[in-house]
Amino acid sequence: MPVERVTCSRGIAATPEAVWSYVGDFASDWHPAIAACERRVAGEGHEMRVFEDTDGNTYRERLTYRSESDRCLRYILIEGIEGVTSYKAEVSVTPDGGGCVVTWSAEIDAPAERLPAIAQGTQAIFEAGLAWLAAQNFAPVDRLFCERSDPRLSWLGAGTQRAAPLVLFLHGIGGNAENWRAQLEVAGSLRRVAALDFRGYGNSALGADQTRVDDHCDDILRVMRAEGAHSVILVGLSMGSWIATSFAMRHPDLPSGLVLAGGCTGMSEASAEERSAFLAARSEPLRQGKTLADIAPSVVDVIAGPRANASVREMLQNSMQAIRTETYKDALGCFCSPGEVFDFARIRCPVLMMTGEHDRLAPPVEIRAVSHRIHGAMVSPDVRFEIIGGTGHVCNVEEPETFNRLLLAFLSRLDAAG
Repeated sequence: MPVERVTCSRGIAATPEAVWSYVGDFASDWHPAIAACERRVAGEGHEMRVFEDTDGNTYRERLTYRSESDRCLRYILIEGIEGVTSYKAEVSVTPDGGGCVVTWSAEIDAPAERLPAIAQGTQAIFEAGLAWLAAQNFAPVDRLFCERSDPRLSWLGAGTQRAAPLVLFLHGIGGNAENWRAQLEVAGSLRRVAALDFRGYGNSALGADQTRVDDHCDDILRVMRAEGAHSVILVGLSMGSWIATSFAMRHPDLPSGLVLAGGCTGMSEASAEERSAFLAARSEPLRQGKTLADIAPSVVDVIAGPRANASVREMLQNSMQAIRTETYKDALGCFCSPGEVFDFARIRCPVLMMTGEHDRLAPPVEIRAVSHRIHGAMVSPDVRFEIIGGTGHVCNVEEPETFNRLLLAFLSRLDAAG
């Protein structure tokens, strides 16, 4: 039987991560020709998709290969095109300057009298999908401000869908809003997202008094008002996860989801002696006259995982070096003055907890135990716990594709739940 190969490629003005968030989901209904799509698992454990096109025809396809790191998947047609003996397809997303190239191909084996029509139909489907991707508004990440009250707040924002809950990212002591850019670019193509610079970080002003956790919670409310959001999904890392949980304690009806990475309880369960020791240890280099630039390499050695490459380490080091000394002291003072022990029964929304396999500050055994405690305390438990392999403390920077996949699956589940 004759075999024909169909290949279509198109450049997309968006990051590979943003485009892969669509095409990398095998059972998504993003393609304009798909009316409905369902994910299934065959008896042998194979991942399948069964979908109906806009003409009412039904198709069954099986995933045969998928690589997150290479942004590539392959699949075969099981049922749906009359006369096909074999249909093997592949779609890949590769970087190209500031954007990417999507390549979609298929190898088709069919009778000679049917092959031209099948190949023509396949090409039309591929080109329609690529045209749809190219037409999407992969919104750029913009810096936004709130200057109507003191202190001034700054955050990175992306996306245009304001009806759904705002997804708000909260960084750690040694980070800033820029550390969430890989998440903003991907999630921002689907919904409204923002990454807040805490007081004194980035372009946010430091207040006149010592910042308290209540101040951070008030700032979250300010961003929500500025973004027109009536509910929020908080995604926090390290200190950001502690602030996210603190917000849920104070405003249990506002979060519709919590994503807590590399932490949760902060110093809320530490003794006064432990807090003092932590604060003294972190402040000692500054008392010795060292700058944040001086201590950044040693901090990165602690927080980075064994697979962190040079670019990741450079990003983490630059984030640390960008922090002003007074901001760092203020953040430490806030972190070591929690003011409460969390009552996890106050959490009323689904929770996703993640940590790096090699996280020394929030090791998996510790975060797993907290996830069990949250599950046991919630009135209606809905808790997920995941370990991101090979990473250290800043798992969203070290392994953004895995982090994004888990995050997008969580957001999709919240959307489905209404």
